[in-house]
Amino acid sequence: MSDAYTDTPRLASLTTWDSDWRGLRVVVTGIGLSGFSAADTLIELGARVVVVDGQDSEETRAKADTLRIVGAASVLLGADAAAALPLVDGEQPELVVTSPGFSPEHPVLAQAAAAGIPVWGDVELAWRVRIREGRPTAPWLAITGTNGKTTTVSMTESMLLAAGLRAVAAGNVGTPILDAIRDPQGWDVIAVELSSFQLHWTHTMSPLASVCLNIAEDHVDWHGGYDGYRAAKAKVYENTQVACIYNAEQAETEHMVEEADVVEGCRAIGFTTGMPAISMLGIVEGLLVDRAFIEQRRDSAAELASLDDLGDRAPRHLAANALAAAALVRAFGVEPVAVRDGLRNYAPGGHRIEPVAKLNDILWVNDSKATNPHAAAASLAAFPSVVWIAGGLSKGVTYDDLVQAHAPRLRAVVLIGTDSSELRGALTRHAPDVPVIEAAAADTGGEIPSTGEAVMVQAVTAAAAAAEPGDTVLMAPASASMDQFRSYAHRGEAFIEAVRGYVEGQAQTTEEP
Repeated sequence: MSDAYTDTPRLASLTTWDSDWRGLRVVVTGIGLSGFSAADTLIELGARVVVVDGQDSEETRAKADTLRIVGAASVLLGADAAAALPLVDGEQPELVVTSPGFSPEHPVLAQAAAAGIPVWGDVELAWRVRIREGRPTAPWLAITGTNGKTTTVSMTESMLLAAGLRAVAAGNVGTPILDAIRDPQGWDVIAVELSSFQLHWTHTMSPLASVCLNIAEDHVDWHGGYDGYRAAKAKVYENTQVACIYNAEQAETEHMVEEADVVEGCRAIGFTTGMPAISMLGIVEGLLVDRAFIEQRRDSAAELASLDDLGDRAPRHLAANALAAAALVRAFGVEPVAVRDGLRNYAPGGHRIEPVAKLNDILWVNDSKATNPHAAAASLAAFPSVVWIAGGLSKGVTYDDLVQAHAPRLRAVVLIGTDSSELRGALTRHAPDVPVIEAAAADTGGEIPSTGEAVMVQAVTAAAAAAEPGDTVLMAPASASMDQFRSYAHRGEAFIEAVRGYVEGQAQTTEEP
């Protein structure tokens, strides 16, 4: 895979924490978690830093005050401030470090590209400064994919901890990668979750092992199409040292490995929820097994764990995530017993196929983390009869395949989102007999409720009216949340609260004489 990125001579010399960063003129875009961390790191390194962010709020102003105190050259907030590439100390910047949410078409980044100024993400900066005199340098286990990243990085962390290693999950989840890098004690190994946005701006990263769990249409608006999205995901494999891990049930991830420019001696390792071939991990008679990281792999396999270690009736995609995590830690040298113990210790995160309540033989399930059709498909496949709450920002994806595959299990669909026309169109084409209810129109005369919480109350009320005993009311939106909610977590919490309110209301009605 080719990468047109080229360092300037000054930037090419910046490969450790102890390199000469002093006086480097840098613009940082964004003052959220990753942007703040990048600016704080660069200031500590001695760079001259100007931060820009399009939001001018109480939160961003507080962060701006902190950065000014620690030595930022300037912090510029508001739409006008983020409309153009600023100067640093009266001169053109030498580098732009961007937060993941800023697309290449953002004015600041577009102007930087036009001027030939290199752009890094926070992951690229972290890779450059990970080596520091007097502190251990942790190898990275890099994880991306359309779905399952957070589950897999958490499982990986749990396995590493079970092996007695000082390890942390960082990057697109939990701890910002630069905060992990700056930990005073350092780490034995870091499990790094990477979004397509972060990978787009990463250039020199060389993980010990890497995986793309799966790939499906997502974020095509940000990347300018599916090809751009795929290219960003494929960058996870570039320069991998020991093992490129791919999904043997999705040929496209194997093709990414074949196209990658890796360190000599790096192996391609597959994972499958079926019987594994040589150099794969897979499942045999309910056991997770390894035929990749053992000497006798031609005619035997090492037992790693049981499907029972994942909990009762673990869905197929969870087993796939566990196998991917196991492959990563096995590439690092972790023993099988730590894989098993890590899975037993693993606690699933919230908002992912999360049962919320059961009333009158109707199950309510929160899967707000299903922000694209690929994730929603995994949820829908788990239940035979569903009242589906869905909709939101589509990110340029289509829904025809999703609806066509799962139309037979739909009792009804409740639409949320300020514009769910793409999803409604797919339902009209492929599930014409399924009732479709607009949540915003339930009790508001067609007016869109003023808050996300109000939207979800309307959705839950409508779903309750449509559901019958034996059904599952599944909130798996297949869309991003930011049109009506702050995040997928906010959307999930709103659903949980609305369901609790509904259940409590039903209990009170039942108790009244």
